[in-house]
Amino acid sequence: MTIFNHLKHHCSRLLGAIFLGFLLVGCSANISDYQSTTPAFDMKTFFDGKLAAYGMVQNRDGKVIRRFRADLIGSWKGNKGLLEEDFFYDDGETQRRVWNLIKHGDNNYSGVASDTVGEATGQSQGFAFNWRYTLAIDVDGTTWDIDLNDWIYQLDDSRLINQTEMTKWGFNVGQITLIIEKLD
Repeated sequence: MTIFNHLKHHCSRLLGAIFLGFLLVGCSANISDYQSTTPAFDMKTFFDGKLAAYGMVQNRDGKVIRRFRADLIGSWKGNKGLLEEDFFYDDGETQRRVWNLIKHGDNNYSGVASDTVGEATGQSQGFAFNWRYTLAIDVDGTTWDIDLNDWIYQLDDSRLINQTEMTKWGFNVGQITLIIEKLD
């Protein structure tokens, strides 16, 4: 194969990958898709009081690599909230994350925790909530900034499902799936 043909082949593969990337982005869910659904999700209402979560972490190939449960307690004063999360992993590791949350107008929220890089932002429409943030995660002794894209779907007054895509440099590195239930 000549250099020209090799370059042409490489460019066509690259353009095909770019086109596929645009196609996938174009097919992504949008929060406005859920505008007319019920029950209407409100972070301030749902994450108030004691909650329990059960979930799993999968690697980029879909293999379950960790399972966990978490105890959560949410409290609000006006439009400022505190969400305390205590995680218990199947390998014995424990982790604590405390979110400082703010409810803004137009169903928008923001928040920070000790392991977030910058501010998390989210918006709800109907029964759905999209929450985006970056976490500093320890991977084999090195801290990586992993982007998380949470899609939270409220099933009823006491349960929701959370599906999270984790990416690094725009590439999928895993996903998290969990169920959260209100206890009181």
